[in-house]
Amino acid sequence: MQKFINIKGAREHNLKNIDVSIPRQAITVITGPSGSGKSSLAIDTIYAEGQRRYVESLSAYSRQFLEQLSKPDVDFIEGLSPSIAIDQKTVSRSPRSTLGTITEIYDYLRVLYTRVGKPFCYNCGAEISTQGSGDVMQAILSLPEGTRIQVLAPIVKDRKGNYRKELQEMRNEGFVRARIDNVMADLTQEIILEKKKRHTIEIVIDRLIIKDGIERQLRDAVDTAFKYSDTVVTNLLKEDRDILFSRTTACPRCGISYPEISPRFFSFNSKAGACPTCNGLGFRNISEDAVDLEEQIFCRTCHGFRLRPEALSVKFMGINIGELSRMAVSDVISFLEKLKLTEREGIIASRILKEVRDRLSFLKKVGLGYLTLDRPSLTLSGGEAQRIRLATQMGSSLTGVLYVLDEPSIGLHPRDCTKLLDSLSSIRDADNTIIIVEHDDETIRWADHVIDMGPGAGVRGGWIVAVGTPEQIEKNERSLTGQYLSGSLAIEIPSSRRRPVDFIEIKDASEHNLKHLDVNIPLKLFTCVTGVSGSGKSTLIFDILYRAAEKKLSKGLDVGSPGKYREIAGLEMVDRVISVDQAPIGRTPRSNPATYTGFFSFIRDLFAMLAESKVRGYKTSRFSFNVSGGRCESCKGNGMIKVEMHFLPNVYVECDKCKGRRYNAETLEIRYKGKNIADVLDMTVSEALKFFENIPNIRRRLELLDEIGLGYLRLGQPATTLSGGEAQRIRLSRELGRKASGKTLYIFDEPTTGLHFVDIQKLLDVLNLLVDQGNTVVVIEHNLDIIKSADYIIDLGPEGGEAGGEVVAEGTPDEVADNEASYTGKFLKEKLAMGRLAGVTA
Repeated sequence: MQKFINIKGAREHNLKNIDVSIPRQAITVITGPSGSGKSSLAIDTIYAEGQRRYVESLSAYSRQFLEQLSKPDVDFIEGLSPSIAIDQKTVSRSPRSTLGTITEIYDYLRVLYTRVGKPFCYNCGAEISTQGSGDVMQAILSLPEGTRIQVLAPIVKDRKGNYRKELQEMRNEGFVRARIDNVMADLTQEIILEKKKRHTIEIVIDRLIIKDGIERQLRDAVDTAFKYSDTVVTNLLKEDRDILFSRTTACPRCGISYPEISPRFFSFNSKAGACPTCNGLGFRNISEDAVDLEEQIFCRTCHGFRLRPEALSVKFMGINIGELSRMAVSDVISFLEKLKLTEREGIIASRILKEVRDRLSFLKKVGLGYLTLDRPSLTLSGGEAQRIRLATQMGSSLTGVLYVLDEPSIGLHPRDCTKLLDSLSSIRDADNTIIIVEHDDETIRWADHVIDMGPGAGVRGGWIVAVGTPEQIEKNERSLTGQYLSGSLAIEIPSSRRRPVDFIEIKDASEHNLKHLDVNIPLKLFTCVTGVSGSGKSTLIFDILYRAAEKKLSKGLDVGSPGKYREIAGLEMVDRVISVDQAPIGRTPRSNPATYTGFFSFIRDLFAMLAESKVRGYKTSRFSFNVSGGRCESCKGNGMIKVEMHFLPNVYVECDKCKGRRYNAETLEIRYKGKNIADVLDMTVSEALKFFENIPNIRRRLELLDEIGLGYLRLGQPATTLSGGEAQRIRLSRELGRKASGKTLYIFDEPTTGLHFVDIQKLLDVLNLLVDQGNTVVVIEHNLDIIKSADYIIDLGPEGGEAGGEVVAEGTPDEVADNEASYTGKFLKEKLAMGRLAGVTA
C-alpha cells in the first residue's frame, strides 16, 4: 500500500500551486493563521477529491442519492482513500432529531422496551394482562341495551401497500364489508389502494344490537375476529367511537386495552407512538420547521417525553423510555451497569444492551457524557455535533478510510481533550488516515505530522511554511505556529488586572442542572466563565443572565422567558446587552460580510454619487444585486445558475451572461478608481481597506474587520460559506461599529473558535478595548490563553450534567489556579507558570 497521499499543484481558493505529501495511517494536523488555506487544502481539495472519486465509482442509480462534489483545482492527487468529512454542520436540524436518534441508541432502546418492557395501565397503574374471549364478551355485554355495534378485526395496521391479495382472501372467506382508513368500503366492489401510502384495513365481522340472547352470535364474532387479529375493535355506531380489546394487553381493573406493542409503539415519529397533543415534538406551539426550541414550552400531555400515555406506561427496571432518554449518557451507563436481569431477560436483551453500551461508551470517550439522550440536535454546538459523528465512526470499525476533521476540540475543556485525542488515536490504529484542521496546541503536539500554512491570511496565505513532526515545527524559525509552541512567542500575561467594584448579582439560579446558585458577575471587567463541558455555563450566562437582561431592557417587547432564578440585582447599571454567538449571519448566499455589517450601503452610495451615475440617472438601488434594475436578471443577482441533472446531483454553473459578476453590463460600466461594483465585492477586507482609505465611513468598518483577524475574507463572500467563528467575529465587528454607551453588557460564546494564536491576541485587544470604554465583557471559553488574560473567572462544575451546576472556584486567574478543587485551575496553573517562564527567558 502506498505510504503517502501525494498532492501536486493545488490551487483551490488561495492555495499557491502547492505540492505536499501526507503520511497515510497517521494523524496529520494542518494549522496556520485564520484564512491561510487550511480548509482549502484539507476539505476543499483532499476530502472533495477523495469523496468525488468514490462516488464516481458507483452506478448512476446510486449517485443520485449521494452528495457529489466538483473536482478541485489541482493537477493530481495519488494515494487517496474513500474520504469522510466530520465537520460542524452535519447533524440534522429537525426538531424531531435527538442525540438518541442520530446515534441509533434510541432505536435499540425501542426494541429493548418492546421485548422486555412491562406494560402498566396509565389510568390506575395496574400491570397489564391478556384478555381472552370471555373477558371481551363480558365487556361488550356490559354496554347499554340497544347499543348498535359492529365487530371488526384489523388485518393491516398503518402499513404501506395495495393489499390486493389480502382483500381478495377476505372476499373468498365471505366477508362483504371493511373499514379502510376510517371509511366504510364494500368488498364486493374493486378497491384500489395507493401502494406508497400507509393504510389500515379492518374487516367487519358482524353487526349487532346489545340485547338478551345475542351471547352466542357475539361469541362467534369475537372468536372469528381473534382468528384474524390479536385485536378486536368494537365500533359504537351511534357515537362513531371505537373500543379496543387485545388478546395480549389489557388492564384487569379499568378494561383499558393496549394496541400491539412493537418498536413503532415507542417512536415519536410515528402515529403509533407519538403524543397526540404535540405530535411527538414534546413542545407546545412549535412547528416542524422551527429552528429554535429555547422558547416554546413542554407539552402538557406528555411533559416533553414526546410519546402517547400507553407507551410511557411500559416500564423497564421501573422507568419508562422517556425517563431513560432524559438521563445523561454517563448516567445511562451507570444504570445499565447495575441491571439485574432474569435468565429469560438476559437471553433476549443481551445483544441489544451490548449495542447500546458500545455507543454510549464511544460518546463518553469523546467527552459527551454530560449530554442527555433526548437532547434536540438543533441545540447542539458545532463541536458537540462533530464529536457525535466521531463517536459514530468509532463504532463503524472501518479500515482504510480517510477522515477529515474541522477543529474537533471546539467546546472541549482541556481536561476532556485527552479523551478526544485517545479516540482519534484508536481510529488511526485501525489502519485509517486522519487529517485535522486545528489550532489547539495540545492537538498539534499529539499529531504524528504537522503542516503549517501561511505566512498570512487570504492572498498573503496559501503557502506551506513548514512540515514535519511537532518537534521539528517547534524548531523551525519560519513557522509562526512553531514559535508559539516553543514559547519564543506567547500571549503575555497581563501585568495588572482590573478589580471588581460593582456586580450583577444572580440569586438562586436553578435552570437545568444549576444547583440554586448565587453568582456575582463583576461589572466593567473582563470575566471568563469556565468549566468542563456540560457544567452549566451556557445555562447560567445565556438562558438566565442574557435573557433576563434582554427582557429588562426590551421595553415591553416579548423576548422570551429566562431560565429559573429568584432575583437578579445590578442590571440597572446596564443600558444594553449584546449576545455575540456563532449563529450564521445569513441563511442564503445573498448575505455576506459587506451587507451584514452595513458598509455595502455606503459603497453603493459612493457609486451612485459618481459623475457617470448622475448623468445616467442611476440611484443607490442600481448597485444592489437584490433588486431588479442593476443586477443581472438572468441569474437574479446570484452570479450562479442551478442546473437540474435528473439522476445526477444539481450542478451550479457560472451565469453565462454576467460571468458570475451579479450585475448587468451597464451597471459594471460605472467605475471608481478603475474598479466596478463587482470588482469591489471580490476584494478581500485588507485590499478594500487600502482601496477605501480616504472614505471614513467605509474605512472604519473595514478596519474593525481587519483588527479582529478577518482581513482575508472577501467582501462578497456568501454567508453560507463562513464558519461559526467567522460569523461571530463579523457580528462583533458590527457591534463595534455602533456608537458605544459605555454601559453595554457583551456576552461571547467561545470567541476563539477558528482562531490561531496570533489571532487570539487580536481578539484580546478588542475585548480589552471594550472594557476600557466602561463596558462589561463576559466570555464563555475553554481556551487557556483567554482565561489567563481575564480579570475575573467563574469556574463551574465539578463535572458535567447532573454532577455539575455548582460554583467550584471564582476570583482572579491566580486565585482560581490555586484552587485544588478546580479542573480549570490545574490547567491554568501550568499555563501561568509557562507564561511567566517565557517572560523571564525573553
